[in-house]
Amino acid sequence: MAGLYFEQFKIGHIFTHELRRSITEMDNMLFSNMTLNPQPLHIDYEFSAKTEFGKPLVNSIFTLGLMIGISVSDTTLGTTIGNLGMSEVKFPNPVFHGDTIHVTTEVENKRASKSRPSQGIVHFIHRAYNQNDDLVAFCKRAALMQMTPKSE
Repeated sequence: MAGLYFEQFKIGHIFTHELRRSITEMDNMLFSNMTLNPQPLHIDYEFSAKTEFGKPLVNSIFTLGLMIGISVSDTTLGTTIGNLGMSEVKFPNPVFHGDTIHVTTEVENKRASKSRPSQGIVHFIHRAYNQNDDLVAFCKRAALMQMTPKSE
């Protein structure tokens, strides 16, 4: 499904995204290494075994990217100009190798752009859950969106 244009978003609508993703050890290791994050909590089993979690945690920035990525095909694929920002990013529960993530996206509000007449700003609330329906990630995101193209 292609993304929606600005006018198609309805305030209060909640998308329950069908796409889900199980996170592997390789995902966590590659992401941590590609981003030069040597945090032993993510990549060192012996270190992690001595923490309250007893095993490595998935890098939270990977979880954030996955949460937003899962939402793209239903919301902004091909219709976004770009992200304007993210706020209130939270990770209330840990994510581990083998967890399967599913996501909802709520349209919090929207407004037409004051300086770009063919664009508007949509504010989303993204929530990611693990296979037990525990909330594992949350963020608010503002996206600059295309309005429906005018017919000539």
